[in-house]
Amino acid sequence: MAVVASEPKDTCATTTTTTTTTTSRNSDPDDNRPVRVYADGIYDLFHFGHARSLEQAKLSFPNTYLLVGVCNDDTTHKFKGKTVMTESERYESLRHCKWVDEVIPDAPWVINQEFLDKHNIDYVAHDSLPYADASGAGKDVYEFVKRVGRFKETKRTEGISTSDIIMRIVKDYNQYVLRNLDRGYSRKELGEKRLRVNMSLKKLQEKVKEHQEKVGEKIQTVAMHRNEWVENADRWVAGFLEMFEEGCHKMGTAIRDRIQERLRGQQSAGLLENGEAVTDDDGEEYYDDEDEEYNDDEEYYEEVYGKDSNNENEGNDRGRSEKEKDEK
Repeated sequence: MAVVASEPKDTCATTTTTTTTTTSRNSDPDDNRPVRVYADGIYDLFHFGHARSLEQAKLSFPNTYLLVGVCNDDTTHKFKGKTVMTESERYESLRHCKWVDEVIPDAPWVINQEFLDKHNIDYVAHDSLPYADASGAGKDVYEFVKRVGRFKETKRTEGISTSDIIMRIVKDYNQYVLRNLDRGYSRKELGEKRLRVNMSLKKLQEKVKEHQEKVGEKIQTVAMHRNEWVENADRWVAGFLEMFEEGCHKMGTAIRDRIQERLRGQQSAGLLENGEAVTDDDGEEYYDDEDEEYNDDEEYYEEVYGKDSNNENEGNDRGRSEKEKDEK
């Protein structure tokens, strides 16, 4: 059912650059009537990208009457796919756009001459990219109006589309489910099975986040005390090496003293028993490293045992003299 529109709205002073296609028919519309421009689409989740394209169509002529056709649910679901908003919601969204003068419900998927004549349409406005005709009528649903020279090009707004908005919702599905739960929606309305999975995922995410925070705190602690730990480690290593070196020195000194003491004992015992230096199995004599070096054994014995030998010789001489006296 067609909608009776109000009088054309005042146009804005701002203009948008568009590309026009000249045509012999309606190339110079009567100045006394507005140029009737038609734009069509699905307009699901109506956003500012839609509004900007309608603004361009509205401002394509100084005096423009903008008609907007919206496909119903059956046609849209058949040729494009499921919509978020119903046809009634989409119609009503367009009626509240300030650039739109009239909304045409149940718009055809492909425009033909009959439809143009029925609504007395001068031009059809849309972006110039080929729009695949899923109905099989052609490669572009606007092929006919382009061929007859009644096509008005508008520019798309980059970075915004209905598909992009849906993708954002799908990407953060769990968050939106929980968001709606907080706003009073029931598990049944949101899908109980999915909800259980989402709740489990949320708990897991919270645990992961908690562990990440703990790890972050430990890393900060390590970073704060790193220099202190390095200094302590250097000091501990230096102390250990110093104690180790001192212990090795003491042990070496003790071992040397014991060896020297034992050598002295062996030398003293050998001299007392045999009057000769005690040697080891290899026949090598042991000397005290700290004693002076001697050129031969005689000097050594004279130095060490000289006094005792002289005393002993004197005693022997005295004894022989006394014995000779007795014999005499």
